[in-house]
Amino acid sequence: MNESQNAAPSTPSVPSADASPRVARRRAHWIVSGAIAAACAAAGLSVWALNAPDQAPATVGKMVEQLTGANPHPVHLQRPPVTTQLSVMAQLGKQIFYDQTLSGSGKMSCASCHSPEHAYGPPNGLPVQMGGPSLTLQGDRPPPSLRYLYRQPNFSIGPDQGDDEQAPSLAQAADAASGVARAQKTAGVAPAAPAMVPQGGLFWDGRADTLQAQAIGPMLNPTEMANPSIDAIAAKLKTSAYHNTFAQLFGAGIFNNPNMLVSEAMFAVARYQFEDSSFHPYTSKYDYWLEGKARLTQAELHGLQLFNDPNKANCAGCHLSKPGKDGLPPMFTDYQYEALGVPRNTSLAATHNPKYYDMGICGPYRTDLAKQTQYCGMFLTPTLRNSATREVFFHNGVYHSLDQVMAFYNLRDIDPAKIYPRDAHGKVTKYNDLPARYRANIDKSDAPFDRKFGDKPSMTDDDIRDIIAFVKTLTDGYQPDSKVALDSKP
Repeated sequence: MNESQNAAPSTPSVPSADASPRVARRRAHWIVSGAIAAACAAAGLSVWALNAPDQAPATVGKMVEQLTGANPHPVHLQRPPVTTQLSVMAQLGKQIFYDQTLSGSGKMSCASCHSPEHAYGPPNGLPVQMGGPSLTLQGDRPPPSLRYLYRQPNFSIGPDQGDDEQAPSLAQAADAASGVARAQKTAGVAPAAPAMVPQGGLFWDGRADTLQAQAIGPMLNPTEMANPSIDAIAAKLKTSAYHNTFAQLFGAGIFNNPNMLVSEAMFAVARYQFEDSSFHPYTSKYDYWLEGKARLTQAELHGLQLFNDPNKANCAGCHLSKPGKDGLPPMFTDYQYEALGVPRNTSLAATHNPKYYDMGICGPYRTDLAKQTQYCGMFLTPTLRNSATREVFFHNGVYHSLDQVMAFYNLRDIDPAKIYPRDAHGKVTKYNDLPARYRANIDKSDAPFDRKFGDKPSMTDDDIRDIIAFVKTLTDGYQPDSKVALDSKP
């Protein structure tokens, strides 16, 4: 055995005091160098993903998205062409749209409730708008936005029947759907089979199928423009400032046929909504983000992730957030109907009658499906585009902020005392705006409504704040950063 093998183990040397600063500097250098290398790698991956999105792996794209807020997989959206000059028919419709003399009060036009400065939605925070012959009558429902209605499908029940000449009537379709289990709505997952649920149509209850039919509704509603008859509207059109345009387009004989005159007038309004780009601009930050021309903040990006998360907000279960295969921008609605059980709005005059209930598809405005009680309490799922510009939400205008809306979704069943009032005995009156016999229609299976009393909320306060930040990116009128647009590949 040699000497080195017999020697006792040496004691590790202790760095001198002079060596400590050198070690610290070396470690700091390593840390900084590592950080720079990581940043360079991330930058390189970002450039790669942004300039060659089809070649970048999904994991790289996700990392780039988190680091930069950019969409690593931009798409080209199919927007409608911008019309520089409206047709004569559309110009006539525009005049009618802003004409207050066509109302019973002489002070209300279509634009009074559908303000262009408010995304063609209500211009104030009233739960419903005031109308009638003297503008003193309260309506029953807040006006929806008129934006993007040109894409609204016709009202139907169940899967599209295509060109089938023997397509069933609504009543037959409703009967066939009776008892069929409701398809669960999960963000990012399509139902296994077409859901036998109502879909499409205009107004909160889908009772109109065309923009023309939608336009005539408020004209005759006694709490809105309050015309007593078609003849009354025709008489006003005959003496309007634009009556010569009617004669030029349809001939002087049009004034002898009140029904035809009003029909053509409402068609002109529909044509205005179809041609004028302000009714379908697709200029939100999210639209530009989809195209790689804008970047989301960390809060907006996290909100989008929560919006699409089937175990959290699950908003995309009904408010579809991805472009279609045809390249059309997402509309943030599945056009279907839901019974959500929102609390009764006691500020509405109609609710002072304890027997009054607005049950959507079952009435009071719609009457053809009144006997299909499996749909009572169901209302159209609206688009979330420009929803951040609104001051009233849901079919009865019960809420006035997105914070209140999100609290409803988060707490409806796990802490109903924070959503519904208590009766004289102190009991929480859950689902108090729908008769008890129809409450089985209320959605209790889709997240976040799949939680039970006392469960943990699906969303934290921070989650809600970020989801609202994302919803605000759906507001039209965003001006994309030119540098981001130049640096991104469309």
